[in-house]
Amino acid sequence: MKKCSRSVHHSLTELNITPLLDLAFVLLVIFIITTIPPVTDVDLKLPTASKRLKDPPRDANYITVQADGKMFLNKKEVASADEMLSTLIGLRTVNQDLNVIVRGDGKTKYRQIRAVLDVCQQANVPKVNLATETLGQK
Repeated sequence: MKKCSRSVHHSLTELNITPLLDLAFVLLVIFIITTIPPVTDVDLKLPTASKRLKDPPRDANYITVQADGKMFLNKKEVASADEMLSTLIGLRTVNQDLNVIVRGDGKTKYRQIRAVLDVCQQANVPKVNLATETLGQK
């Protein structure tokens, strides 16, 4: 009577090289990454960033959102998002390349800014920017 079948002995004698191949590929990747020379072969003086703020674009329309939720379009108070939408559509018919800059108070809730961005998207405004301040400016 046999204690072990032939297939058990047969499978034990085969060598599984899959983990060895995985190890070889990992080592190959590590060697490639570590042997890439740094790109410092040419002396180069990179430009520095300017401290001057960018000039606002020509014909920019400003949407201002205060912390209490009041919205202004070009310094004129807007009562609701629907009124702002109709005004933006009117401006868009006059100027196809309408440029809007959204300015929000630092304490304005994000959902109010998001609502303004949604209105700009519904009015198909092609250029919408968010106004920010630099760190040194107050």
